[in-house]
Formats: sequence, structure tokens, C-alpha cells
Amino acid sequence: MIEASGQVALAGAALAVLVAGAVWALYAGLRMRAAARSVEADNARLWALIRSAPARAMVVRSDGRVELSSRLLDWLGLDTAPRDLSGLSAGGAGLVAEDAERLTAAIEATRRAAIPFRLPVRAGGSDRLLMAVGERAAAALTRDAGVIVWFFDATETQGEVQRLAERVELLRDAYQALKGLIEAAPMPMWYRTGDLRLALVNSAYVAAVEARDADDAVARQVELVEMGAPGAPPVQALAAKEAGAPRTTAMPATIGGQRRMLRVHDVPLADGGIAGFAIDIEELEQARSGIRRFGAAQRAMLDRISAGVAQFGPDRALVFCNQPFRRMFAMRGEWLADRPEFDRVLERMREGGRLPEVRDFPGWKAERRGWFTAADAQIEEGWHLAGGIHLRVVAQPLPDGGLLLIFEDRTEQVQLASARDTLLRVRTATIENLFEAIAVFGADGRVQHWNNKFRTVFGLDEAMLGEHPRVDALARDIAPRLANPSRGALMAELVRSATADRLQRGGRVAFADGRHFEFGAVPLPDGNALLTMLDISDSRKIEQALRDRAEALEAADKVKTAFVANMSYELRTPLTSIKGFAEMLEGGYAGALTETGQAYTGAILESVERLGALVDDVLDLTLADQPPVRALLAIGDAAESAAAAVAPLAGEKGIDLATEVQGSAGKVQAEGRRIRQAIEHVLRHAIAHTPAGGRVLLHVDGDKDRARIVVSDNGPGMSAEAQAHAFDRFARAAGAGERALGLGLPIARQLVEAHGGTVALLSEPGQGTLVTIELPRR
Repeated sequence: MIEASGQVALAGAALAVLVAGAVWALYAGLRMRAAARSVEADNARLWALIRSAPARAMVVRSDGRVELSSRLLDWLGLDTAPRDLSGLSAGGAGLVAEDAERLTAAIEATRRAAIPFRLPVRAGGSDRLLMAVGERAAAALTRDAGVIVWFFDATETQGEVQRLAERVELLRDAYQALKGLIEAAPMPMWYRTGDLRLALVNSAYVAAVEARDADDAVARQVELVEMGAPGAPPVQALAAKEAGAPRTTAMPATIGGQRRMLRVHDVPLADGGIAGFAIDIEELEQARSGIRRFGAAQRAMLDRISAGVAQFGPDRALVFCNQPFRRMFAMRGEWLADRPEFDRVLERMREGGRLPEVRDFPGWKAERRGWFTAADAQIEEGWHLAGGIHLRVVAQPLPDGGLLLIFEDRTEQVQLASARDTLLRVRTATIENLFEAIAVFGADGRVQHWNNKFRTVFGLDEAMLGEHPRVDALARDIAPRLANPSRGALMAELVRSATADRLQRGGRVAFADGRHFEFGAVPLPDGNALLTMLDISDSRKIEQALRDRAEALEAADKVKTAFVANMSYELRTPLTSIKGFAEMLEGGYAGALTETGQAYTGAILESVERLGALVDDVLDLTLADQPPVRALLAIGDAAESAAAAVAPLAGEKGIDLATEVQGSAGKVQAEGRRIRQAIEHVLRHAIAHTPAGGRVLLHVDGDKDRARIVVSDNGPGMSAEAQAHAFDRFARAAGAGERALGLGLPIARQLVEAHGGTVALLSEPGQGTLVTIELPRR
């Protein structure tokens, strides 16, 4: 029983164990089944991932066997999978032979030294390019030192790479060209890094800062324009970087020892740097300054011209007007200072009555407003205002859209034109009725105008003159009417001389019928020539009569001169006898004379002396016209000799005769006897008109061109009438005293003028008289 129960218990325990083991087995089976399903799912997922991957793998085992997918076989162009690496290139399929060799060598190096590789290979018979990437495979994959090679289809990538390479090449060329352009640029250019330090500069920059080369300028950070504290970043570059926009600044700089104005441009770049360049605007600034000065000078000039000028800007507002414009249109300065618009200016002109009267003023104003955009370079019209005022208006559209107006007051010109027309009509009527014959010849020698007298003098036909014949044809027609037919050609030559050579010439011509005409060819300002002919037949007769009379008078004058000369010589003989007998009577040769006899004898001697002097004067007067015999003469000696000759006369009257001879008197080419006579006659005249106790001064000096003799006295002087006749022959001047004929000064003048000299007299009543003789050195 006990054994049976033990057996039962044992059997139960065994059954329990069996049940427990079955349960465990069932649990383990279910678990393994779940794990297998998970592995299958992972395997399927991995295979799906491998199939969708852009790369295909090839496993190379250590013994040389290869494993590769069917898709890789398609890439390589193989029908069957190769067993080893040698099968990768067979019969034109697979890889290109040299690529297969390079791949085999790379796989062997990876297998032995674990050196990964990237190798482009090409499939034979196609354009496919593969990128083989190899590395040692994990032991779990090959269980030995195998290699896994991934093949990527790089055909499209290689095309893109090729395109990129070509673009890189283009960009490199462009960069080199841009670099060369920047280097050759005449303006300084530079590049700053993000910290605003110079990194690159061109040759122009190097030359501007006087550095050795670009590296030197960058190393020393030499700035083209110093701004701010030394070493601080340029203000304009910093402002451009902070604003993220280009900045332009005009600033001065010293380049090549000269102060220049630069326009500096700083441009921020995408990499954080700043590119810059500087343009020399010194000449531009000078040009602008010159334009401003020119504008100011032009406006100052426009203020001084007589025409009114007004300038309107592109906005049609008044920019400038000169003073004549303000006066012409009665514009106030304060109103013009507001820069009124064009329409307002026209309205103000109309209010002041300075515009023409028009029916449609708005339409008229709109037409003038169109001047701003007119295609014509210049517009001109005339304004006729009230009161007979005529204005010439010139409108000039300006390139900037503005308008320049010029108002010229032509009222006076219109009036002058009207007066000119009247004068032309008067001139035509005057010329037509002149006693002179007149004809106008053009520069081509054709007759242009003529009066009726010209036609009738030569007997020319009106129809022939209407054809405006040349002067040669006229000369041939008028030649038969002249006493000397060749004179017609001379007249034609004179007309040509007046038109071509602009010379004025004239002459006389005699007609066959006895008439005489004086003609002249005068050049006119317009290039034409005026031929005038005056009938001098009557004056020619009178001239001949006067010529005959002059010849007769000349012959009579010669006879008279010869008679006077002969009479002067003849008078000397009786005068000498009278003087001799009177002196004998006075000396007592005929007996003693009474006191009355002595007085009579003295009067006779005195009268003989006076008559002898008068005869000498008449003789000198007749001989003064003869040419002098010149020799070198010391003018001081001649003056002293003349003074010595008249000294007794001065002593008789108690007159102080003083002589002053300066060293500058020098010598002259003259006949000594005549010069002494001239000085002596002037001295005698002074002594004769100076009262007793007076003073006469003879002064002699000179310069390099002439010698001068001055005779002055303190006598009563001469009236204006006496001075007017002082040098007239045989004229009695008022107050001339005993020298009634007054031949002294005329003889002196005639003697001096024969030597090319001059005699001048200066006198005032009560102030004395001064006579000046000047003789040329040559």
C-alpha cells in the first residue's frame, strides 16, 4: 500500500515533470518561432534596404572567390556571375581591362593591409562610370580576411562633375581676368577682411600711397585716406559694413605730393569683407567750380546787356532774370524772389500791358507753354505791344527741360528801319537829281546803279544799262565820245582798282565835243565801287585863265624883285655921297656952321643912316629866298657876333643887353651870315621897342635835335592885332615906333625858315615880348 502510494507519488512527480517540460518546450518553441519571425522580418527589411540602396556590393573572400548581386552583373554587363576577380573582365564584357587590373590590385592591398580605396572604373561596351569603394569586410560577413567593394553608379555624377569642372575653369579664367582688370585699373582699389583690415590692393593703390609693392602696403596697413585715430578702422568702411549698403564719400587725399579730391566707394560683400575703390574727381571738382564761376560771370554779364533774359527750370519756375527783364516788364524783385511759375509770369506781363493783345489768352498761353518741350532748337517771334513797342522774343528749350527766353527791344531798330527806308527814297531821289554823274559797280565789275546824269553824259541807252553790262563793255561804248579814246580803258582800270584793290583813284577826261569831266573811283564798304563824274568845263576855263594870270604875276614878281634889288644897289651910291658931304659939312670943311646948321647936318646923317638900314633890309628881303650855303656853324659864336653888332644901338638908348650862351648850344649846319642877320634883326626889333633903361636878354641853348635862340625884352609888349601882323612884309604894326615898315621880323623868319627852322613870338601888353628861334641840327 505504502509502496503503491510511493509509486503513485513517484509517477505523479514524473508526470508533473513531464508536464512542466512540455510546457517549457512549448514556451521555448513559441519564443523561438517569434524570434525567427523577427529575424525573417529584419532580413526582409535589410534585403529591401539593400535592393533600394544606390550602391551594389561585391564580396571578395580571402581565397579570391567573389559574390555579387544580379543588379551589379547588369551594371557590369555580365551574363553570369564570375567565380573570381579575373572574371570581372571577359570578352569585352565587364570592366575595362586596365580598370579591372587596377581594381584587383586595390582589393589585394586592402585585404593585406586594410587600406581602403576609392577607384573609378568603367563598364566595357557602355558609357556607365562606376565608383568602387572598398574596405576590409567584417569577419561576420566573410569569416576570413575578405574585402567588400561597394559600386556606385557615378555616370550622372561624373557629368555634373565635368560641368562643374568646366564652370570652375570658366570662373578661374574670369577671376584671372577680373584680377588683371583690377590690377590694371587706373583708380586705387582694395579689399578689406571682416575686421576691416587691408587684405588686397592693386598697383594704382600702391602708387598712390607710395609703397614698395602690394605686400608692403598690406603689411604696413597704409591707408589711402587717413580718417580717425591711427590704427582705427576707416569710418566710411565701418559705416558701410554696419549699414550693409554701399557708401560713397568725397574726401581729400595727398597723391604724388599734390592735394587731390577723391570719391571713395565702400561696398560690403557677402563674405563680410569690404571692397573699395577711389575715383579722382579733382578735375571734375575744378570743372564744377569753373562752371559755377562761369554761371556767375554769365549772369553778371547778362545783367549788363540791353536784352531782357529770363530762365525757367524743369519745374517751369523762374530761376533767373536780369535787370533789363525786370525793367522791361516792370517786375518787382520781391515778387520774383518767390520763383513764380511760367504761367504766372505771363499773367503778370499781361496785367502790366507787356503782352500782345490776343482774343484767346488761355490758348495763346498754352502754346507758349509748349516751348518747354518744343522739338525746334530755337523759336523766334515778334511781339507788337501797345505804344508802338516792338519786342523780338527768342525761346531756347534747355537740355534739362527748362527754357531760356530772350526779349530784345527792337522799337528803335524798327523806327530806324522806317527812317532808313525814307532815307533810301530820299537818297534815290537825290542821286537821280544830282548834277554829278554817278554809277555804282559791283565786285564783278557790272554796273548796279546809275543816275540819269550818268546816262545822258555818255549818251547810253536805258535798255543797255538795264542789262547791267560790265565796265569793260561800257568803256568800249564810251571810248568814241572821248577826245582820247584810250582814256575809256583807264576809267575801267580805276573801277577794277577800287573794287579789287580797294584803292581810291581819280583823274580827268576830255570829251570830243570840248567838255571836260573830273572823275573818281571810290571803294564802298560793301565791296562795290562808286564812279563819280563832275562837269568841270567852266572851271577848266577859269583854271586856265588863273594859271595864265599866275604866270604873269610870277613874271611880274621876278621883275619887281630884280627892280628892288637893282634900286637897292643904286640907292647906295647917292646915300653914300649924301653921307660923305654931310660929314664934310659937319667937320667944317666948308667953313664953320652955325648951331642951326649943325642941327640940320646931324639930322641929315641920322636920316641917311636910317635910309641905309632900310635899303639893307629891302636887299636882305629880296635875297632871303635863295637857298643857303650850309657849313658847320657854332651857334653861340653867331649869337655873340650879332649881339656885338647891335651893342652900340643898345648903348645909345641905355638898354642893358645881356647874352647867355649855354654849353648845349652846340653847332648846326647853316650859313653863318644869314643866321647872324636873323639874330641881329630880332635883337634890333627888341631894342627898338624897349624904352630907355630897359633890358634885353639873348639866351642860347639846345638839345640833341635842335639849337634854340631866345630874345626877350621888358618893353611894353604887343597887342593881339600887332602879333598877328608881326611877320607880314611892309606892314605897320601899332606901336611900332620909328621902324614903320617893320621888316626885321619878316626877314628873320624868312632866313630861319630857309634853314628848316621856326620862329615864334609871344607877347602880352605891358609884359614884354619873347621871340624864339629853333634851328635843326641837320
